[in-house]
Amino acid sequence: MKIQTYLFGLFLIVGCSSGKNIRPVDTGAISLSDLKLQIDSILQDSAMVQTQAGIKIVSLRTGQIIYEHDSEKLFHPASNMKLLSTATALVKLGPNFKFKTQLLADTSAVQDSVVTGNLYLKGHGNPDLRVADLRWLAAELTKSGIRKITGDLICDDSFFDDYRKGYGWMWDDVSDWYYAPISALNLNENCVEISVKPGSQVGDSLEFHLEPKTAHMRILSTGLTVDSLDTLKIREFKVERRWRPAENIIDISGGMIVGARERTYTIDVVDGALYTGALLSEVLTSEAIEIFGSVKNGVAPDTSILIAEHLSEPLTEVVFHTNKVSYNLGAEALVKTLGAHSGQMPGTAARGLSTIKQYFNEFKVDTTGFRLADGSGSSRYILITPSQIVALLQTMHKDFRVQAEFKSSLPIAGVDGTLKNRMKGTPAQGKLRAKTGTLSGVAALSGYTATADGEHLVFSMIMSHYVGSSRKIRNVQDKIGALISGVSLAY
Repeated sequence: MKIQTYLFGLFLIVGCSSGKNIRPVDTGAISLSDLKLQIDSILQDSAMVQTQAGIKIVSLRTGQIIYEHDSEKLFHPASNMKLLSTATALVKLGPNFKFKTQLLADTSAVQDSVVTGNLYLKGHGNPDLRVADLRWLAAELTKSGIRKITGDLICDDSFFDDYRKGYGWMWDDVSDWYYAPISALNLNENCVEISVKPGSQVGDSLEFHLEPKTAHMRILSTGLTVDSLDTLKIREFKVERRWRPAENIIDISGGMIVGARERTYTIDVVDGALYTGALLSEVLTSEAIEIFGSVKNGVAPDTSILIAEHLSEPLTEVVFHTNKVSYNLGAEALVKTLGAHSGQMPGTAARGLSTIKQYFNEFKVDTTGFRLADGSGSSRYILITPSQIVALLQTMHKDFRVQAEFKSSLPIAGVDGTLKNRMKGTPAQGKLRAKTGTLSGVAALSGYTATADGEHLVFSMIMSHYVGSSRKIRNVQDKIGALISGVSLAY
């Protein structure tokens, strides 16, 4: 049946490198063969000359393939891997699942206002724990009358294994929010924020501010305020945590020009569990609860008693955060949590990834045809096809239990998340929802959209093996996203 409707915003793309290659076409419905020609034309962009592309677009109503190109070939998915991690977590753990963070003490250790012995802080994988949550735990101690701990504060992250990085992560991916250490006991995404700005005149030391304020991190600054002619000092400007060897010391060096804007850096810590414990210790001190011992790593005894328990927001919120901003620690924590709930302890990435494969088996995808390595997509060992990603997205669309929660977690073109500044002013804006993915030489975009006449589509686009910035490759993806969001289809 031919569907006649006004064709809003449909573009015909003629390949050229300038990007000024869009012209409107006649209104009316377009045939699938014509749509294929237009997508083929987009892929003739000069940015794609050396690039491999895998694309699959399918109608959610009929299951008909609208377009495909090398969709059965294997690619690195980058952060499109988070689609697998978050989808499986929603299905297997349930959207209302909550992470526990507990304060425990030795049996019979609590007498009157004193914990005689150690206080244990035990994490169960919450990737979204905040300082405010530690204050809540401290308030619970106060309510119970506890004012003194004679022993140590023991940080227990034994719910997960002790591998802090994902399998296949690059050795130099350090001192950065994207590669914060994986732990069952996390705080503030296992990062701190440091803001740096110049002084009021040349020769002044640079000014800095750490958030959260904590003695756990040391700041060593040799940075100076310079004039615009001191190009050497300007080029040398750097804010970085020491990583050879790994230390919780942030060095500030080089120079900033007088009047330059403040710059803010998000930097990872060395050990998430100790970081969380150090902040809790400082919070307890501020609440006049004394700890006579020190903050240490360790394991709470099986005989320990529960004093206070914090529950996270529902899993839906964790999934939302993970996909909207492409939060690596969130995805890795979800996978290890899946591993911990598989029946064996501790939670490992291997067991969690096995659960993901079991889920793929349920909707008849041959799991020998792809390879998984971590939960976030940071590893280059992962290989998967656009067709397999589309199969997952189709399955999630049909699952009424989690459909809304999953789709609402995806960035919206031109509106929020990692798509906030993409496809603005096109038919995709406010409608196309998709997960982005970026590694050096890899750009992925997979999700959902609807045509101008209301045909719901699912798609996966992965481009790889290019040199330089991903901006031009993303521009190609955005043209395809805008095209399929603005077209009316004639079958």
